[in-house]
Parts: sequence; structure tokens; C-alpha cells
Amino acid sequence: MDSDLLLRGGLIGLAIAAPVGPIGVLCIRRTLADGWVFGLVSGLGAATADALYGCIAGFGLTLVSAALISHQAWLRLAGGLFLCYLGTRTLISRPAEQAASVRGGGLWRAYGSTLFLTLTNPVTILAFAAIFAGLGLAAGGYASAGLLVLGVFLGSATWWLLLSSVVGAFRTRLSPSALLWVSRVSGLIILGFGAYALIGITR
Repeated sequence: MDSDLLLRGGLIGLAIAAPVGPIGVLCIRRTLADGWVFGLVSGLGAATADALYGCIAGFGLTLVSAALISHQAWLRLAGGLFLCYLGTRTLISRPAEQAASVRGGGLWRAYGSTLFLTLTNPVTILAFAAIFAGLGLAAGGYASAGLLVLGVFLGSATWWLLLSSVVGAFRTRLSPSALLWVSRVSGLIILGFGAYALIGITR
């Protein structure tokens, strides 16, 4: 039973992480520009946020989730502005021809930025709550919820490991000009996600 809950949580985490959105584009770009470690650490920031929101849904922290949902416009504003900043920065930067050295400060910034961006989308709580309820996973105790959340984190982290590893394998095969084009396109996509988030606030 425990392994079954862990597996279900892993599949949920994988399903939540796999669709390519602004976080996916950002991780791909960082992997190509700085190496797979930076892409993986960026993904782990998103996986941590997924686990936190899974925790809120799984443990039934209704007051916290209600507060986040009620302030989602402000959170989307912060996330949209940050995406626009990252998109602009990506658009004007030039990718390094060699992978960046693994520095603690740089890794923490990579981790923190995706953690923040993912947390600015509190609707994720509703997705987790709906999935847990739909699969009959919301009625268990704290131990069951803990296993589900652990599975969510592991499933999400597995996706980011696979994505950064696959993209990192192609990094050395791309010429500097190709990396530059990837960086430009990534910047435009991230900027577009930011603009979309900001426009959505007014609807």
C-alpha cells in the first residue's frame, strides 16, 4: 500500500511537471547556456514548489490554500513581472560556449527563481486537490498524505532530471550561433508567458 501511494504520487508529480511551460523553457535554456547541473537545479526548484502545493492539498490546509487563491491576482502579477524580467534578460544575454562553473550562489539563484515562479501559480493547489479527490487519495491520514507528497516531489524531480540530461547531451553538438538563436527564442517565449500572465490579470 505504501509503495502504491508513492507510485501514484510520483505519476501525479510527473504529470504536473511534464507540460512544457515557462519553467520548462527556462530549464532548457539554462541547460544549454550553463550546463545540465543548472538546468536540473532549476527544475528541482519547481519540484519543491509542486511538493509544497501538493502538501497543502494533501494535508487539507484549507486556510492556507484559500488565502493563496484569494491573492492569486497579486501572485500572478509578481510572477508575470518576474517572467518578463527573465525573458528580457535571456533575450539580450549571450550563452557561454562552455558550461558555467558550478558555484553555490549561482545554483541557489537558479533554484530560487523557479521555486518563486512556480509558487506564483497557486491554482496548482486546485489541480492537486482535484487529482487527489478524483483518484480517491484525499481520505487517507497524515502518513498517506506524506507519502503522496514525497511521490509528487520524486516524480517531478525525475522529469527535470530526464529533461536536463537529454538537453545537456545535445549541448556540445550545437554551435555558438545555434545556442544564440536558442537563447533568443527562449527569451521571446518566456517574455510571452510573462505578458500572457499579466494580461490574464485584467480579465
